[in-house]
Amino acid sequence: MSTITPHYRTITQLLQSRSFSIDDYQREYKWERQNIEELVSDLFGKFDAQYTPGDSPVAASGYASYFLGSIIVTQRSGKSYLVDGQQRVTSLTLLLIHLYRAAKEKNLQVASTIEPLIFSDTYGEKKFNLDIPERVPVIRALFNGEEYNADGKEESIRTILARYQDIESTGVVDDLGEGLQSFIYWLMGNVGLIEIATENDAHAYSIFETMNDRGRPLSPVDMLKAYLLAPIEQEQHRQDANRMWKKTVLDLISWEADPDPERDATCLKAWLRSKYAESIRERKAGSSDKDWELIGTTFHRWIRDNEERLGAGSEPRNLALMTEEFPFFARAHKLILQASRTYTKGLEPLFYNAHNDFTWQTTVLMAALNVDDDDETVRRKLAITASYLDIWLMRRTSNYIRVGYSSTSYTMYLLCKEIRGKSVVELVDILSRKLKEDDVDFEGSESRGRRGIAGLGLNQFSRRYIYHMLARVTAYVEVNSGKPDLFDKYVDRKAKNPSDVEHIWANDYSRYQDECATRQDFENWRNNVAGLLLLPADVNRSYQDKPFAEKAPHYAKQNLYAASLTGSAYQHQPQFEGFRVRESLPFKPYEKFGKQEQLERTELLLDLVNKVWAPERLASYLP
Repeated sequence: MSTITPHYRTITQLLQSRSFSIDDYQREYKWERQNIEELVSDLFGKFDAQYTPGDSPVAASGYASYFLGSIIVTQRSGKSYLVDGQQRVTSLTLLLIHLYRAAKEKNLQVASTIEPLIFSDTYGEKKFNLDIPERVPVIRALFNGEEYNADGKEESIRTILARYQDIESTGVVDDLGEGLQSFIYWLMGNVGLIEIATENDAHAYSIFETMNDRGRPLSPVDMLKAYLLAPIEQEQHRQDANRMWKKTVLDLISWEADPDPERDATCLKAWLRSKYAESIRERKAGSSDKDWELIGTTFHRWIRDNEERLGAGSEPRNLALMTEEFPFFARAHKLILQASRTYTKGLEPLFYNAHNDFTWQTTVLMAALNVDDDDETVRRKLAITASYLDIWLMRRTSNYIRVGYSSTSYTMYLLCKEIRGKSVVELVDILSRKLKEDDVDFEGSESRGRRGIAGLGLNQFSRRYIYHMLARVTAYVEVNSGKPDLFDKYVDRKAKNPSDVEHIWANDYSRYQDECATRQDFENWRNNVAGLLLLPADVNRSYQDKPFAEKAPHYAKQNLYAASLTGSAYQHQPQFEGFRVRESLPFKPYEKFGKQEQLERTELLLDLVNKVWAPERLASYLP
C-alpha cells in the first residue's frame, strides 16, 4: 500500500541537494509582481520585527518561525514531482538566487551555505533544484549573473525573469543592510512548510483535489461574509445581502478572460486599507503589525476586531457594507483592472502605472472614492490620483529611488489617509501641492544627491523605467505632431517585432577615444538616457554597431523622436515644426553625435519629460 506522509520542512530541509520536476500538463509559472513583493515584504517584516542591529547570525535561530503553507510531492522513477507548490518553490528559488548573489558580492560566508539550496553538484554538473529543462537556461543565467533575453520564450520563462527583476527592485538587500547574513540564515532555518509526500500519483492528485475542491476550508472572504450576515435577522434582507455578496465575488473572480480565485480577497484588502487603515507597523525590533499589515494578512479578523471603525455589527450597517459598499468598490476594482490592461481614453495614467508594475495603485486609487460618487466622478478621481502616482513614480525612478512594494508601503499608507474621501477639487489641490513641495523631480534631488535625467543611465534597475520613458516621450512627440498615440504599441512585448532600446552611440570604444579617456567614461555616455531611442527590434539589431552617419538615414524612417536626429524630420512635417516652435523645444538635426550633441539632446529630453509629466495634468481632469 502506498504511503502518504506529511513532514514539516525548513527551506534547507526542503531544497538542499534535492531537485523537483513538474508534469508537462501543469500550468505555467504565473506569479505576478504583487505576489512576489508580498512574499518578500512578509518575510522581511517578520525578520525585521525581531532583529536588533548587532545581532549575530546565531541569534536569528531564536527568532520566530514563518509558515509558508503546504506542497504536495509525488515520487516517480526516482524523481520528485511537484503536484502542488511550483509557484512557491519557483519564487523561493528566485529569492535564494538573489540573496546568494548579494552574499557572494559582499564575500559573506553564508553564500556557500545557500548555494546547495539552488543546485547540487553531480559529477561536476550543476543540477538545479528546479529540474525543468526548458526553464534551466534562465535559472542558470540568473544564478551566474548573466543577461538573458526572454523575448519569444514561453510564458513561464518570461515570468521567471520578470519576477527576479521584481525581487531586485524591492531593495530588500539594501533594507537588510548589516542584517543580510542573519536574514539568510533565518530564512533557511526558520521558514518552512508542510511537504505532503506520496509514492503514488493517484494519491497525490486525490489530496490535491480534496484540498482545492471538496475539502476546501472556508476562505477569509467566506468567513467575512458569515460575520457580516450574522446580525442581519430580517429574512429578505439576509437573502438580498447573501445574493449581492455572492454576485460581487463571482464577478470579481471570473472577470473577463482572466479568472482569478484570489481577486475577491485582493479587492477587499485594497478597499479596507484605502478607507479604514489608521495605523502601520513601526520599523523597529519588537514592533507588532498594525491595521495596514493586519488587513493584508487577516482582514476578516481585523474587521471583527475593529467593527467600530467600520460601524459594523448592526443590521443596517452590515447590510450596507454587503449590498452597497463592497459592490461599489468591486466595480471600481474592475474598472481599474480594465484600464490597467487596456489603453483607455481618459484613464491612460492607470495603464502607465500598470506598465511600471506599481502594485499599490489599486489601493491608493480607491482611497478618494465615496460610495455615492457617480460614474463620471469615479473616473475623474481615478485619473487624477493615477496621474499623481505616474509623476511621482517617474520622478523617483529617474533618480534611482526604489518604488517597490516594501519601500513605498509607508508612503502609500500616508497618502491614502491624506486623500481619503476627498472631492475632485480637493484631490487636485492636495496632490498638486504635494508635487510642488516634492524634493525629487527630473532635475534631481538635492537632499539625496541625485542628478535626475542628466545622471540617468541604462542598468538593471533603470531599464524598465527608461523603456517606459522613451515610449512616453516618443508617443508625446508624435501625438503633438498630429500622429496617433501608439504608446501601448511601443510597450507591447508580445508583438511580432517589439520595440527595443537603441543606443545612438555605436558599441565600439575605439571610435570615441578622442572624446572618452576611459572605457568606463564611454559606457557612461553611451548608456545615458539622452543617447537612447526606441526602435523596432529588427532595426535595432541590424544597425546598433554602426556609426551614427550610417544609422541616421534609418532613424529618418522611424518614429519622430528618432527621426528628429536627422534633417528629414524638419522637411514636409508642418505639424511637427509647429509643435517644436509652439513649445520652444530645442530639436535639431545632427551630422555627428558625440558628447556635445548628447548634452544638447539632454536638454531636449529634460524639456520633454517635464511636459509629459507636468503637474498641471491633474487639473485637466476637473469638470
